[in-house]
Amino acid sequence: MLKVRLMGTKNDIKWFGKILQRNPIIEVTEFSDMFPNKGTKKYYRTYVEVRKSNVKENQ
Repeated sequence: MLKVRLMGTKNDIKWFGKILQRNPIIEVTEFSDMFPNKGTKKYYRTYVEVRKSNVKENQ
């Protein structure tokens, strides 16, 4: 399992989130809300948990 922080504009984060969710070898287990980055109103961050599909947790 990986925990990934995505940073970018709202549209960029939504775009990449869709790519992750459509990828058949990746299972998105959690996708957080978007948080504004300090010092800017243009860029945001979100946190995503992903793991390989078809792989047992205890390996």
